Amino acid sequence: MSTNWSPTRLGNLSGKRIIVTGATNGVGLATATALARAGAHVILAVRNLELGAQRAAEMGGHTSVVKLDLADQSSVRAFPDLFDGEVDILINNAGMVAQRRSDTVDGFEITLGTNFLGPFALTNLLLGRVRSQIVNVGSDAHKMARIAFDDPHLRTRRWSAFPAYARSKLAVMLWGLELDRRLREAGSPVSSYLTHPGWVASNLSQVSDQRVMSTFHTVVKSVAGVLANDLDAGAAPTLYCITEPIPPGSYVGIDSRLGLKGGPTLSGRAAAACDYENARRLWEFAERETGTSLPQTATAVSDGTNS
Repeated sequence: MSTNWSPTRLGNLSGKRIIVTGATNGVGLATATALARAGAHVILAVRNLELGAQRAAEMGGHTSVVKLDLADQSSVRAFPDLFDGEVDILINNAGMVAQRRSDTVDGFEITLGTNFLGPFALTNLLLGRVRSQIVNVGSDAHKMARIAFDDPHLRTRRWSAFPAYARSKLAVMLWGLELDRRLREAGSPVSSYLTHPGWVASNLSQVSDQRVMSTFHTVVKSVAGVLANDLDAGAAPTLYCITEPIPPGSYVGIDSRLGLKGGPTLSGRAAAACDYENARRLWEFAERETGTSLPQTATAVSDGTNS
């Protein structure tokens, strides 16, 4: 069934406002392009405004380009003031893989700071203006990771590129678990989802403006035509969350045995990504690190009215 899904399922999105982070390259660009072609007003949340403007011109439709650097909490805090009004959907797509260990300006390990703590803060700051959905792009890489609560920024533990990326995506998965729980408990009209784009040869390093694992990416490109999803297929799980009547909190992945190449479908997650106690601990850690939390209106029990 999932293999029959196509972007035509988006229908006419005129009148919808949708934020896509990391929209200048890869899956983010494909996601934003599909939404703009369906008539949505797409807000491209990007680090490079010049490249963002170029991408917006190429995709056409109704777009805005707004500055956002998820590795800088001051940029995250400034973002909501750079545009007016509400949005229907927030898509936390941006991600990066780092070649070597470094810290963000806020002292966070760069991968965790960019892939998890930045989007976490952004979502908390924007939730009061989101009408309908939050889609967080995770990864099946989470299945190979564990969260080190005693050293989340890997200051004393051994650091290497892919394990750091996998940990950051497990953090996204646990965040999504707790976000869904809190939104449901509050009776919020907003639903949240998690997705996995499959193995996409889009070069995450280009999204993060770093030369990352060059040998790995050479191999990826050489076999991409056989094993990897193209960018449109990589965007499909995110778009699937918008078009299909799936349960809130769902994890949408790829319909293939290895989860590498195929159409979007409801997917399974590792036991480590279903641990509500660890999800709560991680949430509290992220609140402390970013100084942000969900608005009170989103965490209080709903009185049956929408503001």
